[in-house]
Amino acid sequence: MQVTETLSDGLKRAFSVVVPGAEIEGRVRAKLAEVSRTMKLPGFRPGKVPVNLVRQRFGASITAEVMQDSLNTAADLVVEERGLRPAGQPRIALIGEPDVKAQAVSDLSFSMEMELLPEITPPDLASLKLTRLRSEVAPEAIEKTLERLAGQQRELTVIEEDRGAETGDVVTVDFAGSVDGVAFEGGAGQDTKVEIGGEGFIPGFSEGLVGIRTGEERDVDVTFPAEYHAEALAGKAAVFRMTAKALGRYGEAAMDDVLATKLGFESLEKLRETVTAQMQRELDQMSRLRIKRELLDVLADQAAFPAPQNLVDAEFGAIWQRVQQDTAAGQIDDEDRGKDTETLRAEYRAIADRRVRLGLLLSEIGTKAGVQVNQAELTQALRQEAARYPGQEMQVIEFFRKTPAAIEQLRGPLFEDKVVDYILEMAAVEDRIVSPEELALPPADMADAPRVTFQPPPEGVEAEPELADEDASPDDAPDAVQVSQGFEDEAPKPSDTPDHVPGGGAGEAA
Repeated sequence: MQVTETLSDGLKRAFSVVVPGAEIEGRVRAKLAEVSRTMKLPGFRPGKVPVNLVRQRFGASITAEVMQDSLNTAADLVVEERGLRPAGQPRIALIGEPDVKAQAVSDLSFSMEMELLPEITPPDLASLKLTRLRSEVAPEAIEKTLERLAGQQRELTVIEEDRGAETGDVVTVDFAGSVDGVAFEGGAGQDTKVEIGGEGFIPGFSEGLVGIRTGEERDVDVTFPAEYHAEALAGKAAVFRMTAKALGRYGEAAMDDVLATKLGFESLEKLRETVTAQMQRELDQMSRLRIKRELLDVLADQAAFPAPQNLVDAEFGAIWQRVQQDTAAGQIDDEDRGKDTETLRAEYRAIADRRVRLGLLLSEIGTKAGVQVNQAELTQALRQEAARYPGQEMQVIEFFRKTPAAIEQLRGPLFEDKVVDYILEMAAVEDRIVSPEELALPPADMADAPRVTFQPPPEGVEAEPELADEDASPDDAPDAVQVSQGFEDEAPKPSDTPDHVPGGGAGEAA
């Protein structure tokens, strides 16, 4: 085999490779002989079919198969013998069109282009200084949550009296909204229970029902908040045509063992313990997300090596596709407003570059530390993913069993979290106790924090996990029953936070 390096520029490499025809011909003949020993044809004893007859009938297909195998073997040798670490699959192109029907096999020539992974020197992890904010659930927050759960379990009593609705009453309505006389998506509902003065509705929506009687129709004028989640409606005046169908009132919200039993707990104390544990987990998760974000920012400053542009291209493509989808849905980040396409593309490409470098650095740290995802961890992640699709758990599990690439999407975040845990163990971390409110405040740049994808080394876990108990269910916890109904003033969407970072051969913000 003859190999000529035709390009060496930064991380880019290119080679011209020629596999001699004589070498390929020898493999073709060996393959033909192998086939002739097992082939059965009328008029010939088993294993006695002449090789020339096998070649006459199947020579083209066998030659094509051998050539493909020869190309793959040659490409692997180029990488292996030179100790190269390609960032993704090399791009291979045939030079000329091989004639698989020719009696004598000609040389196989192809070009091979790739980008290499950069040389990465992990930082001294012990020198990293980080601050971990921690918080504990306030007793009043626990009581407020229990009150909300109790409120969700109140019984509705129908009001038979012929009177207008008052604050605190619950009106069952059909409604249809319009802006400038045009109906909009999600602006209509039927048999919707609206508690006048209750939480969860845009200003004026429930208040506009004061005085309405069963069977009455009326128009309610409202104005969507300027920060409303649907940009097309933010700040707009709207009219809702209301039809009152029934009037009622919720009973008192009782916090007692009866409430706990309704929610599946032995007693109010057991319910309180579960609520407390769940709220503490949420605070702990916020604490972890903050220090993880801080860690990624620190590591980004350490990742001063060049990123392979093919990985950056792939990562930018995924980011830009999401930006375009959000723009089409009217969900534009405040910081992106007023910017032209060229500026936005440049900024998001910089984010893609950062993501890739972070992913490669985390992969290098994890690999050198021997971090691996074990079978039990992967199985648990699969169970959790399947639990997101009630009633379809077995279909989800079967999909992952048959799709190794999907398993890698589960493995990536697990690997990254274990690498982050390893780094935090090695780094100098100072714990600081803060209030839950302060913990919930995002860092100055948290709003555009990347949710990034990361592909770790594949060693250590098989593609298809064994499920020891496919019927296992997630930890029991009280479901928060949503009481806000009708046209709701939804809470703002949480800022994206770094979940996983792309790199090491793959390529979601950092």
